Amino acid sequence: MSRREGRPADRQAQAIRLGPRSVAALVLVSAVGVVAFGWPFLAPPGSQLTAHAQDAPWLFAGLLVLLVGVVAATISESGLGPKAVAMVGVLAATGAALRPIGAGTAGLEPMFFLMVLSGRVLGPGFGFVLGSVTMFASALLTGGVGPWMPFQMLAMGWFTMGAGLLPGPDRLRGRAELAVLAGYGFLAAFAYGTVMNMAGWPFMGGLASGIAFAADAPVTANLVRFAAYCLATSMGWDLGRAVVTVVLTLVLGPAVLRALRRATRRAAFETAVTFEAPQG
Repeated sequence: MSRREGRPADRQAQAIRLGPRSVAALVLVSAVGVVAFGWPFLAPPGSQLTAHAQDAPWLFAGLLVLLVGVVAATISESGLGPKAVAMVGVLAATGAALRPIGAGTAGLEPMFFLMVLSGRVLGPGFGFVLGSVTMFASALLTGGVGPWMPFQMLAMGWFTMGAGLLPGPDRLRGRAELAVLAGYGFLAAFAYGTVMNMAGWPFMGGLASGIAFAADAPVTANLVRFAAYCLATSMGWDLGRAVVTVVLTLVLGPAVLRALRRATRRAAFETAVTFEAPQG
């Protein structure tokens, strides 16, 4: 017969424990991702990279697809078992189904609050995989496949992983936890929009000369252009996303957190199974 080791009822059960190889893979893909998003501010004016401003996003998009795949494979080797795969599938499908609900409507994107709560309960490793897979499934569902998709996958992976890195996963509960999650969701919603603006900004070329990326301009001038681009194109959308995330977190957060924690405890991702010989 089998016996499962006990655990406190409120303890967070993490579906994926990050081993050294998983951490190294996450650091690698994040470092490449920083370069992929921020190269207009990292490359000096007149460099070969800035000379290919229209081509660079395609190059980085292909590289990010490979690296995100490497990270997912590495994390799976360190503990993404059948139960965790099933949980990823259910949550990713739910998130992908939620995303089109507010598509094109002032940033009404309810999937973000689910990513925040899932990352909180299930940990940073699970969060990164879940965020990436959800955005991939959503792109397939909505037909949003293009050079921007790998950037969305990485950005959503960061977004969800960040919720798993928030302090007090085992101790903080109730209104205090909801306040932390709502605050994180508000700031991270703006951060997600800003990061994704970096991915699309170099594509503008001469469409809007006053706010477009200028390959021969100094970094400070391009920063001003980028800030103007964000204000002109996405600030209202990002604000809507942030407000919706906060409202849904505060209203639905307690019920969703309880459901996720209950499901995780029942799945017992981390529970060690031991066997005892029959008595007598």
